[in-house]
Amino acid sequence: MRGSLSELIKGLWRENPTFRMMLGLCPTLAVSTSVANGLGMGLAATFVLAGSSAMVSTVRGVIPEKVRIPCFIVIIATFVTITELLMKAYTPLLSRALGIYVPLIVVNCIVLGRAEAFASKKGVISSTIDAIGMGLGFTWALCFISAIREILGNGTILGLQISDRFEPPLFMILAPGALLTIGLLIGLINYLASKQKA
Repeated sequence: MRGSLSELIKGLWRENPTFRMMLGLCPTLAVSTSVANGLGMGLAATFVLAGSSAMVSTVRGVIPEKVRIPCFIVIIATFVTITELLMKAYTPLLSRALGIYVPLIVVNCIVLGRAEAFASKKGVISSTIDAIGMGLGFTWALCFISAIREILGNGTILGLQISDRFEPPLFMILAPGALLTIGLLIGLINYLASKQKA
């Protein structure tokens, strides 16, 4: 039980895909303009991570070594297709807002990296727990970055106006705002981690 909990929470801080491992930065930069987008992308990636890791772990013994990466990509693409179709059917506005970044989960290094580094070597339960932890870590990072950018760039949170007195700097919802926010947060987190070690 303790090992499972450790696998689950490592993605939240110690091995956070965005802040500590700096993986998945392309969708993070692109979709973090609002908390709704960040949450939707994070949950989509978590579903793909959990499903593909469980499947990779299940079939790892029968996949020949020479074709394991193409096989992993086919498995991941299957779960991405399921996710994309579900989003188009049940959350069409979110699907349109996220655009091409949902299909690009197929080549997201978080998903493929967990399949190669963890799921291909561990059991189904451990792999699924690890994937959920990494997905939740990616989701909270996206939501945190999105909240900062939405508040400072739009003066809203989840679409609700915060204050009429505040004139938001629009560059925060553009690419420079994303780079600035992520850079400052990664610097702060590395600083806190170095203080924790000392």
